[in-house]
Amino acid sequence: MTEIVDLRSDTVTRPSPAMRAAIAAAEVGDDVLGDDPTVNRLQERMAAFLGKEAALFVPSGSMANQVAIRSVCEPGDEIIADETTHSYNFEGGGPAALSGASMRLIEGPRGLFTPAQAEALIRPDNVHYPHTRLIIVENTNNRGGGSVWPVEQVAGLRAVADRHKLHLHMDGARLMNACVARGLKPTDYTRHVDSVSMCFSKGLGAPVGSIVAGPAWFIKRCHRFRKMFGGAMRQAGILAAAALYALDHNVEHLAEDHANARRLAEALAGLPGLRIDPTTVETNIVIFEIDPQRGSAADFAAKLHERGVWMLATGPQKVRVVTHLDVPRAQIERAITVFREICRAA
Repeated sequence: MTEIVDLRSDTVTRPSPAMRAAIAAAEVGDDVLGDDPTVNRLQERMAAFLGKEAALFVPSGSMANQVAIRSVCEPGDEIIADETTHSYNFEGGGPAALSGASMRLIEGPRGLFTPAQAEALIRPDNVHYPHTRLIIVENTNNRGGGSVWPVEQVAGLRAVADRHKLHLHMDGARLMNACVARGLKPTDYTRHVDSVSMCFSKGLGAPVGSIVAGPAWFIKRCHRFRKMFGGAMRQAGILAAAALYALDHNVEHLAEDHANARRLAEALAGLPGLRIDPTTVETNIVIFEIDPQRGSAADFAAKLHERGVWMLATGPQKVRVVTHLDVPRAQIERAITVFREICRAA
């Protein structure tokens, strides 16, 4: 049987035996009534970890972002974000459907825009215009190839938000990837933002769950909208236990994921028909382009899939690869071998 190298996403990780043991041993209660001790412990820990007054455990990163948006925005408000932003592209039209908010988009290099770009899009206080209410940054930026926001750039956005009385939210689904890549603490980033979301089910390897953190008033509203959007859970301690285990055991592994991504990018850069600049690979996401003469990205990904190397076409000529803790270096080397064979055969 062909060994599968699954590089579609870091969401495909499975709980380790030790994580499953932590899940099985979790003390639980009814989280809707506020008495699940493991959820409460996770929320208290994450509030401190992210430097915020309070935190709320939610089922997914999409829900974390959407309850944050709804807690800040009213129908008719406008959100400034990069055109690649997850909450605009990959959350089912949530800002419009759930909050009645529109998005004003920036074309930033690899998803990273400047304070000046954001400030230029803030609407005047005029009845003809939507009310600019929120700025979102995605760190790391998924479609930017796991690009990492410089802290100074986030601090500049903080100054813009303060001048115009705006809320600054960080979609930190892969925040720990950014921190590990830069050797930073989460609070080096989060002290500049009003609220932040973070996923446990991506590089950290938990099966389910995200956190949203911010001021106490904001989390109180998030709690209301989590209920409204159907995200309230009962004995959720079994999921919170996995998140706590991930925080204790899987953060340091992210550096290995980053090294594997760079190794893969450097190997792909030398292959005919593929285009990638390895210097742009900062974390665990690799995006490369297929020469149109070799066919489409979907066709190329299908050839890899036949050989047991799985990844996703994200555009007509673009393929995304994501390294994670379930893909050790040996599997990366196997994937490189398959790439070489397919490219040279073509």
